[in-house]
Amino acid sequence: MQDFRDLQVWQKAHQLTLSVYRATASFPDAERYGLSSQMRRCSASIGANIAEGCGRGGRKDFARFLRVATGSASELDYHLLLAKDLGMIGAEDYGRLAGDVVEVGRMLAGLLRKLTTEN
Repeated sequence: MQDFRDLQVWQKAHQLTLSVYRATASFPDAERYGLSSQMRRCSASIGANIAEGCGRGGRKDFARFLRVATGSASELDYHLLLAKDLGMIGAEDYGRLAGDVVEVGRMLAGLLRKLTTEN
């Protein structure tokens, strides 16, 4: 069993989740159970799926969880755009967070490629 904390992609995903929590703290109260909750949930899902995949027995299971994490990153990407378009986050925060999502997505794709091409 590999320790997920040692993976750079998990470390980056964890930092992204912390940033999303900070960014959504200032959302309107009306969004507490709406967009704010969705953004927090899908951002946390990225790291959680990486961690769960590490705890599984083999490459195939790990790859499956990395694909789920990739889907959560795509979901977060959309929610960030929606939050920006609704004026809940500024352009600077959006740019930084969206860039982090892209980076995590690339890292997930690279790890997934490595897992599926190694013997």
